[in-house]
Amino acid sequence: MTAKRIFMTGASGCIGHYIADDLIQQTSHELFLLVRDPQKLKFDYNQRPGITVIQGDMKEIERVGRLLKTMDGAILTATSWGGTAETQDINVVKTIRLMNLLDPTLCQQVIYFSTASILGRENYPLRQAGEIGTDYIKSKYQCHQQLSKLAIAPQITTLFPTLVFGGDEQKPYSHISAGIPEVAKWAGLARFFKTDGSFHFLHAKDIAQVVLQFVDHPPEANDPREFVLGNPAIQANEAIAQICAYLNQHIYFRIPLSQPWVDFFIRVFRVQMADWDRFCLEYRHFTYQHPISPASFGLEVYCPTIADLLKISGVAQR
Repeated sequence: MTAKRIFMTGASGCIGHYIADDLIQQTSHELFLLVRDPQKLKFDYNQRPGITVIQGDMKEIERVGRLLKTMDGAILTATSWGGTAETQDINVVKTIRLMNLLDPTLCQQVIYFSTASILGRENYPLRQAGEIGTDYIKSKYQCHQQLSKLAIAPQITTLFPTLVFGGDEQKPYSHISAGIPEVAKWAGLARFFKTDGSFHFLHAKDIAQVVLQFVDHPPEANDPREFVLGNPAIQANEAIAQICAYLNQHIYFRIPLSQPWVDFFIRVFRVQMADWDRFCLEYRHFTYQHPISPASFGLEVYCPTIADLLKISGVAQR
């Protein structure tokens, strides 16, 4: 397969690490990695020719505008997580600017990372995400609304990750994975409660497998260009049961934790909740239509179950 020139942002992040490492080890593509601090890269980017690390910032994306015009592809994982004034600028303004700097007559594909949090259960944009979402979620919603207006829109493959786990000694941890060691402490209490909810998750290593498939086999002209990333949905009660089984914590009974009870505890303990947090608490089922994983391409899934997730995260089985 002909080697491509691929520009990538966010290689120093959790998902970015897995993608960049796999691209280096498993492909011959020429890679241009835009990172603010090259010292944060834990993979060996000198192990083969054709890897260029560019120290720079999305805030100054115009500085690599001439280079972007020469790219066959782009993988955009960089994001600002919110809480700072730059969230809107990075996640919307500069991301759109980067895509506009690409040559739509040359660039075969842009793989853009959004978030499943901006979608409803039918995979359509969720109005509440744009109205009451966090700064991060609002910015991802707003960026998604603009994609169809771009000259390069027909070449954009948008990925919507669900709950992302990942990280080890050689990879930075995702926000969720960083809290997994605390799971064992809470399992003993959580096993006595029953709740209504469901979700998807996917390990960053599995996300990298999916990205590599798209890099070498972009969707055809009339194929879908938006994909939710996740293993099949799992019920919250089943997830708790699997955690307890892994930790050898027996479940003798379960008390239903219904919405009225949740509201009661919120009032009694005067819990302060943002509008988005309240919406998520009531929405409960964060599930989507036709999520994809490596299994969608006939590949082995690295982390298909909760038990696998606990094991590779270093939680000892009892």
